[in-house]
Amino acid sequence: MSDQPQAPGPPPHATVKSKVDRGWRLSLIWAIPVVTALVGLWLVWHTLASRGPVVHITFDSAEGLIAGQSHVKHKDVDMGLVQKVALSKDLQHVVVTVQMTREADPLLTDKTKFWVVKPRFFAGAISGLETLVSGSYIEMLPPAKPGEAAHDFTGLETPPVLQTDVPGKSFLLHAPRIGSISLGSPVFYRDLDVGEVLGWDIGDMARSVTVHVFVRAPYDKYVHDDSRFWNASGASVSLGPNGVQLQLESLRALVLGGIAFETPNRGEAAPVSPNLHEFPLYSDKQAADSANYAQRIACVAYLTGSVAGLAPKAAVTLHGLRVGEVESVKLKYDKQRNDVVVPVHFYLEPGRIADLTLASGAGLDKQMDDLVQRGLRVQVESTNLITGQKQLAVALYPDAPKATLEKQDGAYVIPVLPGGSNGDLSSSAGALLSKLDSIPFDQIGRNLNALLAGANGLVNSSGLQESVASLQASMKDLQTLVHRLNTASGPLLKDLPQMAGQLDTAVKNLNGLVKSFNQGYGGNSGLHNQAARLLAQLNEAAQSFQAFADLLQRHPEALIRGRR
Repeated sequence: MSDQPQAPGPPPHATVKSKVDRGWRLSLIWAIPVVTALVGLWLVWHTLASRGPVVHITFDSAEGLIAGQSHVKHKDVDMGLVQKVALSKDLQHVVVTVQMTREADPLLTDKTKFWVVKPRFFAGAISGLETLVSGSYIEMLPPAKPGEAAHDFTGLETPPVLQTDVPGKSFLLHAPRIGSISLGSPVFYRDLDVGEVLGWDIGDMARSVTVHVFVRAPYDKYVHDDSRFWNASGASVSLGPNGVQLQLESLRALVLGGIAFETPNRGEAAPVSPNLHEFPLYSDKQAADSANYAQRIACVAYLTGSVAGLAPKAAVTLHGLRVGEVESVKLKYDKQRNDVVVPVHFYLEPGRIADLTLASGAGLDKQMDDLVQRGLRVQVESTNLITGQKQLAVALYPDAPKATLEKQDGAYVIPVLPGGSNGDLSSSAGALLSKLDSIPFDQIGRNLNALLAGANGLVNSSGLQESVASLQASMKDLQTLVHRLNTASGPLLKDLPQMAGQLDTAVKNLNGLVKSFNQGYGGNSGLHNQAARLLAQLNEAAQSFQAFADLLQRHPEALIRGRR
């Protein structure tokens, strides 16, 4: 074997053969654009399928609304997106173009309401605080009943009071003025909040206001045809015999105003009022209570004195209790009297008097004439000396001057009690002032001036001055005499102690003498005791002699025959 390397030979030749597959094969890389295209087509189809109609909403202002960001919602469900915010052609409003969803299409009717939700204080509550973070949006409220399809709407500047479908009934209240009632004012029944004020509209010829109120179920069944609604706004302050009384329905009614209602006992038998039933709205509860008395007797009284403090709605009382109300107080020139009088029109409610039955027509005229003949009179009374309020009082005065009943324009003319009003403190005070005014203070003053002038002349007269000088001289002489007496009585005063001692000794001797007499002849002495026994024996002897004399008087023969 040889260890030497062999020379390299030529490399071997390799033959490569390729086979070409002429068939078409899809690569997996093409799946990505295909899926993307399919997803895109599905999104386009879903977007077009879920897209609803385009609506236009007109607002006074586009405050807080941004195109492409602000949404339209109903119960926090997205119903559309604001596409465009532009001015109207007249440049007075803002037209908001909204692309609605397909779910909102059946809700778009001519009764659908839209408003902008933003932070605001409305109907006594603060709402829309969540928009401070999320931004303002448009709230949609579809109607409870279907309507005609619509795509152009006028938005509300304030949200509606009822923003959901709440069961209940709406009622129409007619009032001469709305007072302090506002949107969202509460409606009370037995001090419970049972509804809200929805709004109002002007009545015919602008003579009245129609207030729309809503009462929620189940409280709407307590509204009967005889129910009474009254304005319960604010607070009522009255000064009566029980002191100052403050009455208010609630703090919410104090701020927003309110309406209350109740049903009389006899009205509960009436049917439940239907939806949109009409009621009068009374100014206060007192007026509503007065409406429960159907019968009213129209009267008028002609006053000639001052009626300051007597105003419409003042009470008409009988024995201090309300039986009517003053309607009007006016001035009128009376041609017959040639004087200006005050006709006070008022009405009486006989239903306030229990067990009183009055006739109607001619029968009522006869009864009223009989009452006037018996002394039915009217007078003005003061109800409060502080405020000066007055009222009318009717009563029977048998001693009143005779009068006849008159009737003017369907109202009975009730005579006025002459000579003022009995028991009226202001009239009594006026009479007292009149008496004080009749006192002749001027003449009394003149007499006092004359008396003071005479006293002044007497004091300043020369005779009085001479008398005073003589009196002073006499006093000096008297002082001299007293001095002399004091000088002469000096020796006498020195002997007074000795004289007092001797007098004391004499008094002691006299006391001893009286004591000795009491011992010898006093109540405990022997002489006194013996004298007492002697008097007793004499008394017994006199009694025996009296008995002997009586015996002889009855039996004189006892001197001969002796005593049997």
